[in-house]
Amino acid sequence: MLFDFLTSLIDEYSFLNVFKYLTFRTGLSLMTSLVIVFLIGGPLIKFFSKMDITGPIRQDGPIDHIVKKSGTPTMGGIIIIIGMLTSTLLWADLTNIYIWSLIFISISLGTLGFIDDLLKIKYRNSIGLNSKLKFFGQFFIGLITLLIIIYFSEHEFINNIYFPFFKNLIIDLGIYFIPFGLFVIIGSSNAVNLTDGLDGLATVPIMLVALSFTFISYVVGNIIFSEYLQIQYIPDVGETAIFCGAIVGSCLGFLWYNAPPAKIFMGDTGSLSLGGSLAAVAIIVKHEIVLAIIGGLFVLETVSVIIQVISFKLTGKRVFMMAPIHHHFEKKGWAESTIVIRFWIIAIILALIGLATLKLR
Repeated sequence: MLFDFLTSLIDEYSFLNVFKYLTFRTGLSLMTSLVIVFLIGGPLIKFFSKMDITGPIRQDGPIDHIVKKSGTPTMGGIIIIIGMLTSTLLWADLTNIYIWSLIFISISLGTLGFIDDLLKIKYRNSIGLNSKLKFFGQFFIGLITLLIIIYFSEHEFINNIYFPFFKNLIIDLGIYFIPFGLFVIIGSSNAVNLTDGLDGLATVPIMLVALSFTFISYVVGNIIFSEYLQIQYIPDVGETAIFCGAIVGSCLGFLWYNAPPAKIFMGDTGSLSLGGSLAAVAIIVKHEIVLAIIGGLFVLETVSVIIQVISFKLTGKRVFMMAPIHHHFEKKGWAESTIVIRFWIIAIILALIGLATLKLR
């Protein structure tokens, strides 16, 4: 909105030419979303507390965890989404189809998560939306997003998968890219959801992934940098950096309220939306495998749940004291802040490894 208005005045006011620069608008997007979350966060948290919008706490977890977190408001993802989308609409080029595909998936998965949170609050249980309905919702939203990207853009490389560390290892999946894309979107959405179990645990890794893909989006959409790094140049995808910057700013602002001890939880409203949105960005810029590296913490959390379920069904025994794995360390007596900070360190290391793959080819 502001981008279109300000660039229309460039002929009269030449200094407004700065708004054409992607890096400048990405910085504005980050700062705008940060300020918005700061402004609305406090009042919304008070409103949620007053309306008793609090989610159920798993009763099989550590006693200390149950006592401390009971009564904490949830659905904080609403705060993140408001900041993220407002900033994107203000500073992004709204003629760009990738921006609209990202807006669609973030709102749609956010709505699905909102329904899930609402049912948990209403019935005071941790079940929420029926798992099959939830999966179908993710499947349908992911499919629509992929179809928008495939059929309404000039993304000629959409069916390709590029592997890090290998310059010429490219696989054209053809029509099979759709199930692969759905796996990435649904998997990422659920992985972030599983990780969001301790104060601030998911927020910082989400920020790191978004920050990494802000850079990746920029270089993939820049013909000079993409040629230098020997990665595929894709026209117009640089605009997704605006969206990623908005995620970074919103999560940074949200961390102010979500840091231990959390005043509000992200809930499925935020985790499903952010996980799916980042997956869509990775698909657009053709770095799906790199997403699995940079977001390796989310992968680790998900794998721990899969191992736990398979082990219990096959042998009747559990590998971990509790899954996802962050609860395992809680059960072992680790302080919540220790788990969170150590997992943040792991996320930073994985982000650096993922970014290193851009040059190591």
